[in-house]
Amino acid sequence: MTDDPTARNRLDEEASPYLRQHADNPVNWQPWDDAALDAAAEREVPIFLSVGYSACHWCHVMEEESFEDEETAAVLNENFVPIKVDREERPDLDSIYQTICQAVSGRGGWPLSVWLTPDGRPFYVGTYFPKEAKRGQPAFRELLENIAESWSDEEDRREMDRRADQWTDAIEGELESVPDPGETPGEDLLDSAADAAVRSADRDHGGFGTGQKFPQAGRVHLLLRAAERAADAGDDDTAAEYREVATESLSAMAEGGLFDHVGGGFHRYTVDREWVVPHFEKMLYDNAEISRAMLAGYQVTGDDRYAAAARRTFEFVERELTHPEGVSESHSEARGAESRGGFYSTLDAQSDGEEGKFYVWTPKEIRDAVDDSTAADLFCDRFGVTESGNFEGDTVLTSSESVGDLANEYEMSETEVEETVEQAREQVFAARAERVRPRRDEKVLAGWNGLMISALAEGALVLGDDHYADLAADALAFVREKLWDAEENHLSRRFKDGDVAIEGYLEDYAFVARGALNLYEATGDPDHLGFALDLADAIADEFWDAESGTIYFTPERGEDLVARPQEPHDQSTPSSLGVATDTLLALAEFTPDEEFADIAERVLETRGQEIQSNPLQHTSLALAADRYARGSLEMTVVADDLPESWREELAARYLPSRLLSRRPPTDEELSTWLDRLGLDEAPPIWAERDRTDDEATVYVCREFACSPPETDLAAALDWAESGR
Repeated sequence: MTDDPTARNRLDEEASPYLRQHADNPVNWQPWDDAALDAAAEREVPIFLSVGYSACHWCHVMEEESFEDEETAAVLNENFVPIKVDREERPDLDSIYQTICQAVSGRGGWPLSVWLTPDGRPFYVGTYFPKEAKRGQPAFRELLENIAESWSDEEDRREMDRRADQWTDAIEGELESVPDPGETPGEDLLDSAADAAVRSADRDHGGFGTGQKFPQAGRVHLLLRAAERAADAGDDDTAAEYREVATESLSAMAEGGLFDHVGGGFHRYTVDREWVVPHFEKMLYDNAEISRAMLAGYQVTGDDRYAAAARRTFEFVERELTHPEGVSESHSEARGAESRGGFYSTLDAQSDGEEGKFYVWTPKEIRDAVDDSTAADLFCDRFGVTESGNFEGDTVLTSSESVGDLANEYEMSETEVEETVEQAREQVFAARAERVRPRRDEKVLAGWNGLMISALAEGALVLGDDHYADLAADALAFVREKLWDAEENHLSRRFKDGDVAIEGYLEDYAFVARGALNLYEATGDPDHLGFALDLADAIADEFWDAESGTIYFTPERGEDLVARPQEPHDQSTPSSLGVATDTLLALAEFTPDEEFADIAERVLETRGQEIQSNPLQHTSLALAADRYARGSLEMTVVADDLPESWREELAARYLPSRLLSRRPPTDEELSTWLDRLGLDEAPPIWAERDRTDDEATVYVCREFACSPPETDLAAALDWAESGR
């Protein structure tokens, strides 16, 4: 054939940093596009699909062992169409083929390796394959040769085709099936979910399970909400247990190796039960969701460790994951300052060819970095830096000794210890800046930005720092300018170096909608609310399927794949179905009709039995079901700005299902807002709610009952709490 696109590696034409990392491989890698798929059909050869992401350690290992090997590349190029996919860009493809990998092997992960018929049906699947056979795994090149030989045999080909049909049916059954509708979960769901979280908890080391430790931010939110509910009901023992399990998890994450004690921010997960040694990649979504959990923990307990972890994480994101390119001049003028851009995706686990090298230390390296020997010793004792180390002879920093113990040991005050350790940390940070840095994946993903916008908006309220709201507003403006088509009500997923690509998925629409709503709560800017409503309209138009009663992960006008996935389960990111349902319930308070509420109710009816039988697998949906059962705690503030004392009250109170709404104080201003939002009349959350004596006034409502208009926020919240 002529002009065969598979005759060369085409990844140098791609914007994804992960794909471009493979552009120099001798493998003739193709992107997932029509040209590659058509070539597979014309050549009548299988597709080898490799799915990974830029911060994936074992993806790098497989590249070095196999994809950079000339002989292996020759086998791939001759017998297959090799296609590389960035899972962060194409979570739909990843979901489809991870599903069969889990079903066949009992596990999944990355790199994901799948062999497909030319029309995309899988017939062989795995994850990492070594260069040489070991631990029951075949050598990758030998596996390629065996599959190629079987493909050329007529009888073997028929068997592959039968298996491909069976596996495709299994994928469709898993991803597209919708349960029969039942009852929506009631108020008792929260207790059963919290009880399940307690049963799964590691009470010795914090977190959940007894193996590798992953951040489980959703479980923390469930437990804290259930603790608040139990306390309201007078069950102090149960409330204390729920709260303890949640804070044990938060403390383990804030004090262990998951947290970067030098530069801030959280790594992906730890490979051990004790939260010591992490997989060192840093993902934007983890740093968003863990920070939100830390803020909730801080409100419940007042523990400054959690506030400090959130602040340090936001500093890390601003410093190392923020696109420098601002947006339109009008946004900068409105801000009164030069704007920043959206947020990058990840930092790699490796630097200078070694995993974790950027983050680990020896006592000598600390002493070389810190100019005072006592300060260096204090730093080493505080963070457990020893000669033997805890990671291949080096030390991952953990909070090993308390400030109080160090104060006694060094005969210093606790304040002196804290100040000395902080000065040493700054010097260690400066020394680390001279090291070879991990690679950064500089694509901007809409959905992940939405998660960080939510976290920053909550940080502005809880920590009382408007700078976080400014960062969130800059990122939201970046998403709106670069990725949103207002005329088409259409959101794209990825921006990279001026290139906009990929249809937005449900997670993009849902996470950004929630972020915009949260930013409206933090700032009172109706433009953010309007954007959230536009995104919700798009979810209803493009992702909602009334016949089946579900919200699909891919839009109706999306690419035709072997299955149309849903995402009811929480994984490394929250369930997009759960976040969409919860956000639609909240936004329903701002619409004159019942469409959003009806969609949310149908989803909860459809998934109700699944949520009740396994709430921990459906954490986001469980939280949405609780909002549905209990209603939002509606707080309508009639004022131009929140009084400072009210901000302090909001920062101090844990209000897990809060819906904070600003209403302009005059009818003329309200009319202007309604015009901007495209509403003909004030929604119930604003209607007939006026100021009292020209003072800032608040109305607090839950379950169709409202406080009288109050000019004292604390009094209004006390009314609401007394009625819960």
